[in-house]
Amino acid sequence: MKISDFNERLKNSILIADGAMGSMLYEAVGSVRCFDELNSTEPEAVFRVHQAYIEAGAQIIETNTFGANRFKLAPLGLGDEVQRLNSRGVKIAREAREAASREILIAGSIGPLGIGVQARHPEPDQIRAIFHEQALALEERGVDLFILETFSYIEEILLAIEAVRSFSNLPIVAQLTYSEEGTTFGDVRPFLAASLLKDKNVQVVGANCTLGPQSLLPILQELSNSQDISISGMPNAGFPKREGDRIVYPKSSPQYFAEFAREAAGLGVRILGGCCGTTPAHIRAMAETVKSLRPAKTHSATTVVAAAQPVAPTEERDPESKFWKRLQKKEFSVCVEIDPPKGIALDRIYEQVDRVMASKKVDAIDINSGAMARVGMDALVVAGALEARGIETVPHLTTRDQNIIGLQAMLLGAWTVGGVRNVLAITGDPPSVGDYPETSGVYEVDSVGLVKILHRLNQGTDWAGKTLGGQTNFTIGVAVNPVADDLDVEIARFHAKVEAGAHFAMTQPLFDPEHWHTFEKKLGGKLPIPVLIGIWPLNSYKQALRLNNEVPGIVIPEPLLKSMGAAGAAARDCGFDLARRMLAWARTELAGAYLIPPFKRYEEILEIL
Repeated sequence: MKISDFNERLKNSILIADGAMGSMLYEAVGSVRCFDELNSTEPEAVFRVHQAYIEAGAQIIETNTFGANRFKLAPLGLGDEVQRLNSRGVKIAREAREAASREILIAGSIGPLGIGVQARHPEPDQIRAIFHEQALALEERGVDLFILETFSYIEEILLAIEAVRSFSNLPIVAQLTYSEEGTTFGDVRPFLAASLLKDKNVQVVGANCTLGPQSLLPILQELSNSQDISISGMPNAGFPKREGDRIVYPKSSPQYFAEFAREAAGLGVRILGGCCGTTPAHIRAMAETVKSLRPAKTHSATTVVAAAQPVAPTEERDPESKFWKRLQKKEFSVCVEIDPPKGIALDRIYEQVDRVMASKKVDAIDINSGAMARVGMDALVVAGALEARGIETVPHLTTRDQNIIGLQAMLLGAWTVGGVRNVLAITGDPPSVGDYPETSGVYEVDSVGLVKILHRLNQGTDWAGKTLGGQTNFTIGVAVNPVADDLDVEIARFHAKVEAGAHFAMTQPLFDPEHWHTFEKKLGGKLPIPVLIGIWPLNSYKQALRLNNEVPGIVIPEPLLKSMGAAGAAARDCGFDLARRMLAWARTELAGAYLIPPFKRYEEILEIL
């Protein structure tokens, strides 16, 4: 369809789009790993959904291709199915149109990659290439227009538009999703979003998903204040709840959506449809309502521009912890690593830590978090207990066990209530290695994403860009493995962590300075942040053999294994002597070291110090 023809249709009429696809397919076929795959495995079910919306009065139907991009399909083993699944999606929609008694427009549905909550984060050129591949497959099969929908980040939808416009002259409907506060992730308000999008040769700017009809109306009102652009609105049925393993949406009445359509038409909205939880009954009610309506003329924005500007994050301060100040002064820092207790008692932890700290040779205690995916007291809670006793801590925080909301909640509590000032951001061992292999990890972000979360909290904003009532000032630590199997990948991730806002790094335990020298040479140039080396005093030959063969990320040199094997009963002396030498070497080249007590016998660390 030509852009000019599409614009002409929108001048004096309201077009009705369809409603939810995923929830309708769930009702038809049950739980599946990927609704886009149903274009191939259950095409009749997809056809019936299209047909139901057409019979309800929809003039635009969207292809069942919302997540049919390589980025989302690849983890499911469907990365090479992009062309086929998108083509099949268009084919099914066209068959539904051919069976209709009136003209129907087919919109190629393109959803976001979900990069805001993904461990993998492609570069802009890669993102454009992913969207280009999907959009090209949709256009080649015969869509009339594109609907880019449910984007949370303005930056991502702009890249998607660039990808489509690199080859296509079809109309584009660009829809972001907004919070109840009226902002996208990044704190972008609707008017600002519209001003950024309308200059990118899109024909309609809109909002969909997240919010129900009444909550969406203020968003549409602000969008309507932007001149020379048509507006679309596709609300959810309302706020969902969880029932068993299902996400269930409220049974909003069709009359409720009819009233929404009437109010939206009064704001000048040109395309109306539904999102999650909506059904053909909701679409029918809106279609009947707008038959006798004409969209109001949108009005000029003279008073909302100032309110539409995003709030700038507070400038980040230099970390305030004593640990960080020592690193900044280039004073060699020593930490001792502890594991949280398995039960509810902290008495032994207090006793052992007090003994270690009484030596005056240790600056901080770093605290493991669910090492080997086993249950123990939460590291941030243990850190708070030790901080209350005047002991500086560096608790580890893994992204395995909490989603982004939970991670932020824990960090805010640790800062305000626990007095925690340093955090080591790690991805965490997968549940399959621990006592609960039947469970699944969360991993909405990896350690790089967690650093970004910490960095934003330090700026006074949450992950979504919402301004907080104050800012944290965490010293952010990260892990680095100088003996990783693929050093190029490890170095790239190290740089990504530094770029995200890391202040210092801690290595995996090392047993040979040459392992560090090899890594440092490969890294090239000056270290971007202070680094603390991990030192693990080995107790026996069998322990060394097990660590070398069974624990990921640990490499023990063959000569050391042989010398410990030959030492017999004196193997412990060999292991501890190496630890002393590694500590002495670290004092000459690195910012600090952390020591791992053998078998949780913390007092033995004093032999090294």
